[in-house]
Amino acid sequence: MDAAQLIPTPDVLQVPWGWFQVLLTVTFFLHLVVMNILLGCAIIAFFRHVAGKPTDINKAISKKLPVTVAFAVNFGVAPLLFLQVLYGHFMYASSVLMAVYWLSIFAILIFSYYGTYVYSMNFDRIENFHTLLTGFIATTLLAVAFIVTNNFSLMTNISAWPQYFDNPEGLLLNFSDPTLYPRFLHSVLGAIAVGGISIALFYDFKKRKGDEGAGENIATGMNWFAGATMLNFGVGCWYWGSLPESVRALGGEGSAFFLIFIVLGSIAAIFSLIYGMRHEVRPAVYYLLASLFCMVLVREFARRLTLAPWFKTSDLEVVPQYSPLIAFLIVFAGGLGLIWYMIRLVLTDKEARS
Repeated sequence: MDAAQLIPTPDVLQVPWGWFQVLLTVTFFLHLVVMNILLGCAIIAFFRHVAGKPTDINKAISKKLPVTVAFAVNFGVAPLLFLQVLYGHFMYASSVLMAVYWLSIFAILIFSYYGTYVYSMNFDRIENFHTLLTGFIATTLLAVAFIVTNNFSLMTNISAWPQYFDNPEGLLLNFSDPTLYPRFLHSVLGAIAVGGISIALFYDFKKRKGDEGAGENIATGMNWFAGATMLNFGVGCWYWGSLPESVRALGGEGSAFFLIFIVLGSIAAIFSLIYGMRHEVRPAVYYLLASLFCMVLVREFARRLTLAPWFKTSDLEVVPQYSPLIAFLIVFAGGLGLIWYMIRLVLTDKEARS
């Protein structure tokens, strides 16, 4: 059958699609940073326990993981909603195809969140279980990442949707998509890199406050960052080669921007790696954030180019109603201010209470 017949009719917008695209890009970037810190630090903590490394870094990670889970989850709500506004008719279909896995995310996150609290609150009392517990936390977070990657790749893999009729139980995963594995591995290595540099930045703050022993931990974090980043250049090439020919041909609308942001993001990543190998933390962080933002835009243009044969956001019907957007922007700005205040509390080791 023609898979295009399975695409639902999109909803009507209250404001032009560009507003939602900007909000999707900004909120997803914020979520990406926090989510990468969470996953990357969990993986690093696990491998450090496996290797029997000193526990000072891991103890610092344990104290920050619970609040990082909370930030990552809450920061993930807004981009998910904006994605549904623009591409809901694709994401709704893909979510139904893999409904069992998609709905299981909530249970997996609850167990993972509980694990971070056990790890944080009992760090000194459960020394023999550190490896097991951090392995559980990292595995559950990786499972969530794999499910999300499946859904976001399945929503653009329209040709795989008719497989539903052979598997109508909501257990369909996107294994037929050649981009799935490099996309997932690219995300995981990126998370390890961000986790490593976040460790370095944390101890950079401590060093600037007079902690003379922080230098060794800065080097540890930057080494994790540099190693994961170098590996990710190779995985990124694999990911590029797995993209549909229609995307790699750079002939569609927006393909010029797609290529420009790939180049800019790669250059920023190279500069970040250079500073990272020199253990110059703050310049490395600035270039890394620039690279991440460029890659968020690359991700968006890749999605648009992949869906171009079936859909363009500019085709969405608009029935003007601006008051909800204005109310959201006011609340969003206030929320960001409160979140920044809470982050400052966390960074200064003060107790953050709800």
